[in-house]
Amino acid sequence: MVGPSLWDPAPDAAVDLPEDDRPLVLVGCSSEFQDDGAIAAAALAGLRDRYRVVVTTAGVDPASLGDPGDAVVARFLPHVPILRQADAVVCHGGMGITQKALALGVPVCVVPWGRDQLEVAAHVVEAGAGTRVSRRRLSAARLAAAVERARACRPGAGRVRAGFEATGGSATAATALESIAASP
Repeated sequence: MVGPSLWDPAPDAAVDLPEDDRPLVLVGCSSEFQDDGAIAAAALAGLRDRYRVVVTTAGVDPASLGDPGDAVVARFLPHVPILRQADAVVCHGGMGITQKALALGVPVCVVPWGRDQLEVAAHVVEAGAGTRVSRRRLSAARLAAAVERARACRPGAGRVRAGFEATGGSATAATALESIAASP
């Protein structure tokens, strides 16, 4: 693993984050529909009183989540500017959001939904870079407790970040692949 590309599409408008001293948590649903809106719903129910919450729903209709309170909820927002301020990320364990968070040293609370996400969650926990909540046991209270534990995993997330940086990142990997492809 060399880490993700940190490129994001330009936002349609500036992201207006709640301005107070609560820690910031980014919650990301899968960009490929997996019906993982329960993660966002549990996050809104369990986190928004103690945290500033930003939810990107992608394939989940934001209206299906009800009243977000002061949380920012949108289908798509560029993650990198939010991650640069985030204290933790809650996600399904997709490689994109997980690697992007860890590449910036942000600890992750993974609620694996399927596919390789159980393995991704195991790697996050083994690296000391975050926590895991079982999909079957997901609740607002369990998620809030796991996010609090994940926040203490910043040193592990920092080690993953350093590992990605030591490889030279995705740009170095792309350059190496281009060099191989160009050789006879």
